[in-house]
Amino acid sequence: MSQSNEYGKVGKRGVLVIPAGLRRRYRLEEGSLVAVEPREEGILLRPVVALPVETYTPERKAELLLANAVDAEDRAWAEKQVRALGLDPADFAAPRGEDR
Repeated sequence: MSQSNEYGKVGKRGVLVIPAGLRRRYRLEEGSLVAVEPREEGILLRPVVALPVETYTPERKAELLLANAVDAEDRAWAEKQVRALGLDPADFAAPRGEDR
């Protein structure tokens, strides 16, 4: 890849205008996140990818805790965690092959 200098322009409030060719090359669109790193020789801009964070309701957390228990000790720990969420472990289906 050839490295020819292209120049951006800093506008009001520090907004940096990146040349269109570089935006296309690095798939930068309006709203894209860019890491801004101070370096000895200047400022480094890098495109970053933000992945959505999955959030769980207390009920879903309880389901996951109980479903992933591998033995009686683990199940007891999971039930304690579910109670700490303010939920009753008995309200959730027992894993297959187990009776309540």
